[in-house]
Amino acid sequence: MEERSPYGSAGNVRESNTGRVIGTLTLLGVTSRAELARRTGLARSTVSSIVAELESEGLVVPHAGNGRESTGSGRPPSLIALNPSARLAAGLDFGKRHLSVAVADLSHTVLAERRVEMPDDYAAEEGFEAAAELTERVLEEVGADRERVLGVGMGLPGPVHLRGTLGSATILPGWAGVRAADEMSRRLGLPVQVENDANLGALAEHLWGAGVGCSTLAYLKVATGIGAGLVLDGKLYRGAGGTAGEIGHTIVDETGDVCRCGNRGCLETYAGAAAIVGLLERSLGTAMEPEQVLERARAGDAACRRVLADAGRHIGIAVANLCNIFNPARIVVGGSIAQAGEIVLDPMHESVRLRAIASAAEDVEIVPGQLGERAELLGAVALVLQQAGPRVAAGREPARAGSR
Repeated sequence: MEERSPYGSAGNVRESNTGRVIGTLTLLGVTSRAELARRTGLARSTVSSIVAELESEGLVVPHAGNGRESTGSGRPPSLIALNPSARLAAGLDFGKRHLSVAVADLSHTVLAERRVEMPDDYAAEEGFEAAAELTERVLEEVGADRERVLGVGMGLPGPVHLRGTLGSATILPGWAGVRAADEMSRRLGLPVQVENDANLGALAEHLWGAGVGCSTLAYLKVATGIGAGLVLDGKLYRGAGGTAGEIGHTIVDETGDVCRCGNRGCLETYAGAAAIVGLLERSLGTAMEPEQVLERARAGDAACRRVLADAGRHIGIAVANLCNIFNPARIVVGGSIAQAGEIVLDPMHESVRLRAIASAAEDVEIVPGQLGERAELLGAVALVLQQAGPRVAAGREPARAGSR
């Protein structure tokens, strides 16, 4: 029997249920009818009826592959997905010195992606123009009309207020206060959603990486800056204004160096890429890049290993505080500095063990990310997919009268 509501007609309920199915399919990419019923809370008969209707419209198609679930007969369930050719989602990732673009279909297959290097401290105008050009190139590569693009997710390395403006602590000078989504949307002629890059990394790892199956987690992006994306009960937690997770500005030493945010002794001044490189340059008397530090540390260089280990210990102090307050089940560590592996992660583990309250330390596992440098870009695509259900549903023909 179809679910009904005292607040609307059966037709409205049907359309609402259809929207829930489409939204869940968009988010999962490929799944079974049984999993759809579990995720939406709808009866299996309702889900089967809606899927049959969507199949008749060509919006849902069978998907080859083996299901994770088993049926009573031991056979894997048949899998379905939204028709990949129906609509597309695009993602943009702005970094300190790079710009990446990707386009994916509704089955979560990345059709094309491109990455270009950018000059240090590039201006917002320069970034927007480069992103518009690169997005155009990628769409042409996959032969996509703009009408097929549901929207564009956009990741930026700094706090993004819910008003849509960048906070003053962004690592891209001159971008603070810019209404990035509006500016990018004007150039592309497409709807754009903007989000902090660590939040996007959290979203991607939660959906497809080291955070799969974990409803309460934190993702750390340890690179030029240090940020945290928080997932609470399976959803991104942004805080009152959108700046939750700025762990890089946890005060480690109130008499320490002045941070770009204006405070003294922030974690980033001890464990960010610039701080790590600065320590070695002063000691070794030669200019270095973060990539060189990682390479030399992996080759056994004692000085490089020491500064990375110290960075891990400092990060662990902030993570211990995060564990005491947020009590996550899992912390996923990503970003360029995380490529040092156990050199950073082992001291981080030890700091958490020593400084978090025992129960919080026991509850959490600290793991490396699985998506590497693509995490934030994939998260930008996921941001669109997560919100795409109503837009896909809106593009359907109205349900036929009497449809069940």
